[in-house]
Amino acid sequence: MTTVYGLIDCNSFYCSCQRTFEPRLKRLPVVVLSNNDGCAIARTPEAKALGIKMGDAWHLVRGERKLAGVQWYSSNYPLYADMSRRVYQVLLDHVPRVEPYSIDEMFLDLTGLPGDLTERCETIRQQVEQITKIPTCIGWGPTKTIAKMANYIAKDRPEMEGLCDLTDARTRQRFFRNLPVGEVWGIGRRLLPRLNDAGIRTIEQFLQADTALIRQIMSITGVRLQAELRGESCLRLEEMAGQRQGLACTRSFGQPVTSYEDMREAISGFAARASEKLRAEKMDAGHVSVFIQTNPHKRADGWYANHAAMTCSPTNNALALIDLSTRLLRAIWKSGYRYAKGGVLLNDLAPAGRQASLFDVADQHSPDLMDAMDAINRRYGKEAIRPLSTGIQRSWRPRQGMLSPRYTTDIREVMEVRSF
Repeated sequence: MTTVYGLIDCNSFYCSCQRTFEPRLKRLPVVVLSNNDGCAIARTPEAKALGIKMGDAWHLVRGERKLAGVQWYSSNYPLYADMSRRVYQVLLDHVPRVEPYSIDEMFLDLTGLPGDLTERCETIRQQVEQITKIPTCIGWGPTKTIAKMANYIAKDRPEMEGLCDLTDARTRQRFFRNLPVGEVWGIGRRLLPRLNDAGIRTIEQFLQADTALIRQIMSITGVRLQAELRGESCLRLEEMAGQRQGLACTRSFGQPVTSYEDMREAISGFAARASEKLRAEKMDAGHVSVFIQTNPHKRADGWYANHAAMTCSPTNNALALIDLSTRLLRAIWKSGYRYAKGGVLLNDLAPAGRQASLFDVADQHSPDLMDAMDAINRRYGKEAIRPLSTGIQRSWRPRQGMLSPRYTTDIREVMEVRSF
């Protein structure tokens, strides 16, 4: 049976999530900003038409007269993550296997499904938009690399109406003749100049190139990429994500942190959030590191960056990780600086419940307390209850001056439906 993979990509995903709950935005230019309301990370077609580029700094462009009608939003990651989950659930109703590739992209196993694939993919798009209000594009082909390329074509060419079928070799050849090799999944900025220097500028030229040359430039990865583009599947669909090797919780601060008390609050908050992620994945961490740094672009304020790390008994307990992180912070803290960023990194991850050594003792903090805290937060919203050491006022928090409600993940911000 011929393998067929699809890739569904949510259009302007962050902006589409905002439009889902605010219909007035449907025809308006919408932009979502990065942490601290720094720069544009998502734009609707209307915003792109006004000349707003990815990475444009909000504080530099917000005053332009032509952008007076743009709707700006702070990034609302809890909302976006939940909307991604909803898209995933819709897809499971239509295909047997789904592999989340990123928050707004998912691979689909279309192998052996009855009926016309174009009709099926159009139905999937319609169902996703009807249920979640998120518009999408779908591309499909005999390998994941070709499916990724088909999705790019479907998104790039309005005449395709959001669908692109590259299962036929002759159709692929027609497109590959003119598409730049840099659009291939897995060929980044580092490799592209080397391929161009070898005279390889289009996907067709990449396929025609000698395998030994491709191996010399890209190692075995390039050889597999060639095979994938020729229709030989080398990448399997993975329904379950691979086990994490590490986990990080880092933030740029909304304003410079100058006091140890504020920094301790921030690091405690990062440790608590990281521990929550660990428990959600039923993992323990056996190594903790903490870093702090000033702004590298403001050397006049003084430059300082440092980190400290330690091995610990495996744990996912927030109180234990907060204690370890604050001890590490104490070792690297220096007064007199304006700190711009900090973070907690956890490594040596493994399934929860392992014993590090024969002499390892049980976690001194009750796991029942963490279970109760997680249950309350799931029911009443993120951080409905949290360790006091993570702070109350939190003056260090990232700027989010244009944050929308978390319509689906916080009971206090769920939309109300009223009859008149």
